[in-house]
Amino acid sequence: MLSGLTIRGRCLLAAGVAAGICALVLDERDLLRVSAFVIALPLLSLALSGRVRFGVGARRVIDPPRVPVGSRADVQLHITGRGRLPADGLVLEDGTPHALGGRPRFRLPIVPRQRGQVVSYPVTPALRGIHHIGPLRTWVGDPFGLARFERELAGRSRLVATPEVVELAGLPAGSGLGTGEDGTARLRAGHGEDDAMVRQYRQGDDIRRVHWKSTARRDELMVRVEERPWHGGVTVMLDRRSAAHRGSGARNSVEWAISAVASISLHLARNGQQVQLVTEDGNPLAREIGGDDGSREEALLDSLAAVRPSPQRDLQCSRDPGDGHELIAVLGETTTAGVAELTKLRPQETRSIAVLLSVRSWNGENGVDPEDAARRLRAAGWTVVVAEGPRTPISEVWRDLCQQTKSADPAGMMP
Repeated sequence: MLSGLTIRGRCLLAAGVAAGICALVLDERDLLRVSAFVIALPLLSLALSGRVRFGVGARRVIDPPRVPVGSRADVQLHITGRGRLPADGLVLEDGTPHALGGRPRFRLPIVPRQRGQVVSYPVTPALRGIHHIGPLRTWVGDPFGLARFERELAGRSRLVATPEVVELAGLPAGSGLGTGEDGTARLRAGHGEDDAMVRQYRQGDDIRRVHWKSTARRDELMVRVEERPWHGGVTVMLDRRSAAHRGSGARNSVEWAISAVASISLHLARNGQQVQLVTEDGNPLAREIGGDDGSREEALLDSLAAVRPSPQRDLQCSRDPGDGHELIAVLGETTTAGVAELTKLRPQETRSIAVLLSVRSWNGENGVDPEDAARRLRAAGWTVVVAEGPRTPISEVWRDLCQQTKSADPAGMMP
C-alpha cells in the first residue's frame, strides 16, 4: 500500500515517525501531536487517492491498422471526462514498442466533459511484425503531491507492419501450368483413368502412385504424375531457417526473402494465378490466393508479418514441396544435402524455380558459395537466379528470372 507514496510523501512520513520517536524520548506531548499529524497526512492522502473514482475514459484508434514497413500510421487518443471530480492537469503515456519509437507523453491542462479531447501522434514501424500499442496510462494524485497511483485508461491495440511489396513486371514463360513443354497437355487432361499423366517409375516413388493400366500396356512400371485433373497454380516457398540467413534487424537476409515472397505471390495472384504459400518444412502459410479477393491478400500479408525464423538447420522435405504445382522457392544458404532434399521428390518435368540468396553478402562473413547449389539445381532441371546482396532489387531478380524462363521456353512465348 505504501508503494503509492511519492518521494515527498515518504519523506514526510519518515519525518513524522522520527518526530514521534523524539517526542517519546523527550516526553514532549506537543511534538507528539505534531508527529501524529505529519504521519496521518500522507497516509490520509494515500487512502483517498487509492479509493477515488477517476472519471476519465479513453479509446485508441490506429489509422490505418495495417501499414508496410517504413510507412506512417497515425494513433489517435480520444479522451473524455465523465466523472464528478475535475480531470485537469492530466499526464498521459502510451506504451509503444521500440520498433515504433519512444513512448509518447502528453499533458492535458483541461479535459472537456462533453466534447472530450483528441490527441494524436505518428508511428513508423522500422521492423516487420505485429506490434501492440498500449496500454494508455495516467496517474492520479492528491493536491499536495504526497501520493500517486497509476491508472490504465485503454488497453492494447494491434498495428500490423507488413513486409515491403515491390511492383514487378512480367511473368515466367508458361507460368501457372506446372511444367514447361507439357503444360498445355495437362490443361487438356480431363477426368478419368485414361487421361492420367504417367511417367516411368523412379527409386523412391510411392507404390500407391503406380498406374497399373499403363504398366500392363507398356510392360514397365509407370506411376501417375497427377491423380486429379490439373487446374494450374503456383506454390511459393519461403526459406525462413535462421541458420540459412545472415544480418540483423531490418537488414537481415530473411527480411529480403520475406519481401521477395510477398511481392512474387501478390504479383502472380493479381495476374490471375492461383497461389499457395508454404514454408521450408512444407507447412502452408496461405492457400489459394488469387482473383479479386482482397481479404486473401490481406491474410497473406498478415501471415508474412507474423513469420518468425525457424530453428531448423537444413532443408528436410518429406514430400514434394510444390505439391505437384509449379514451384518458386526463395532460399537462403543451401547445402548439397539441402539441394538433394529439394530435388529428390520433385518431378523433373514440373517447373521448378529457385531464387538463391548469397547470404554472406548481408554481413560480409564467409559462407557457402551459392553457385555450387545453383549448379546442382540447374543440373536437376531448375531455373535459378542468385540475389547477390541486400542492395539487389527484387524487381531486377524477377526480371532476370522471367528472361531465363523465356529463353528456355521452346515456344519463346510469355503468357
